[in-house]
Amino acid sequence: MGAETLDELEEDEPFELIVSEDKEITDGDQEASVIKFMNQIIWEAFQDRATDIHFEPAEDELRIRYRVDGILHQAPMPPQLKRFQSALISRVKVMAGMDIAEKRLPQDGRINVRIKGEEIDIRVSTVPTVYGESVSLRLLTRGKIFMSLDKLGFDPDHEAALRELIVKPHGIVLVTGPTGSGKSTSLYAFLSTINTVQKRIITIEDPVEYELKGINQIPVRSDIGLTFAMGLRHILRQDPNVVMVGEIRDLETAEIAIRAALTGHLVFSTLHTNDAPSAFTRLIDMGIEPFLVASSVEAVMAQRLVRTICKHCKTEQKVDETYLHKIGFPEEDIGKSTFYYGAGCEACHQLGYQGRIAIYELLVLTEALRPLILNRSAASTLAQKAMEQGMRTLRMDGWRKVKNGVTTIEEVLRVTQTEEHMELLEE
Repeated sequence: MGAETLDELEEDEPFELIVSEDKEITDGDQEASVIKFMNQIIWEAFQDRATDIHFEPAEDELRIRYRVDGILHQAPMPPQLKRFQSALISRVKVMAGMDIAEKRLPQDGRINVRIKGEEIDIRVSTVPTVYGESVSLRLLTRGKIFMSLDKLGFDPDHEAALRELIVKPHGIVLVTGPTGSGKSTSLYAFLSTINTVQKRIITIEDPVEYELKGINQIPVRSDIGLTFAMGLRHILRQDPNVVMVGEIRDLETAEIAIRAALTGHLVFSTLHTNDAPSAFTRLIDMGIEPFLVASSVEAVMAQRLVRTICKHCKTEQKVDETYLHKIGFPEEDIGKSTFYYGAGCEACHQLGYQGRIAIYELLVLTEALRPLILNRSAASTLAQKAMEQGMRTLRMDGWRKVKNGVTTIEEVLRVTQTEEHMELLEE
């Protein structure tokens, strides 16, 4: 991973920069070696299935890191790269149509490239740091987001429950999790599943990550006042059946979304909470009345992404039973389960993992839970009651995927770690 020199790309590697006339690159913009080197960085990120590329300037080096399957890896770079720092960053700015003279303020841009006939949309963000501008590139492959509901890794009961939820005539369905946990992929799968000629679906997103045919998508433009709240208010005048709001960030957006759900619209959105029960307390903390939350929210799904074991080097693993008891692995499965790990091979760059799958926690609001929300009960109380009614936590769903040989114990602990399990992960 990573480029060893500033040599040119091989001529037969199909890499094409898609630019409009005003962004056309001329020979005078940068040295050919810098142009080729930047192409090589993007090319190798694509080859390694990276989702992000980070250029991070330090005092004596320019560090380049790729994020593959959610984990950052440093690319080996030649020591003289620091001398090319300003030229490389200027090159990225030219490609993204940004102001190369502005180095004191953060900027955002966009690059479209075509690699092996596949269009890649690259979101570019620059921020000034002590030793120069830090640049982040987010690679979005258009085809990869369109995953149907049955390809997302749901257990049959989860999938059946979701299929019922997403065809309801009204209510709110929330997806929660940290940045990069696959929330957008899930929402797009929901929309694709219910996208028919009979349904008018409108979304407001920041930004519109992927274009869905037959769905009206509005990008947020805060600089001109088009916020989630303003966009959502106008969407409701457009006669929609289904509305998707990229994220509920503030009280105003939450209020309009709830009003929409109570007046006969199905609303999908995301929240940043650690688990599903916390979504209710988060909305109440924002300032929404508990009775409105209890009457409008139909379900909350929390999710995380775990790396899947590489199929080429999957190897059986012996795990000590004492350790399994310590981490809370289901008692009834200890002694009966077979565990696997990736030994490391060329296909996975010796990492033992290749690709990712989500683990889920689905909380469907029942009559037994509504009184707890009305009484502003703690998230832990809601979680306890939901588990009594059959909800599986993120970790429980993770253990299922471990038992099925899809991922490892370490991965499940890594993404669902609580304070008492952090030291176990280090062992």
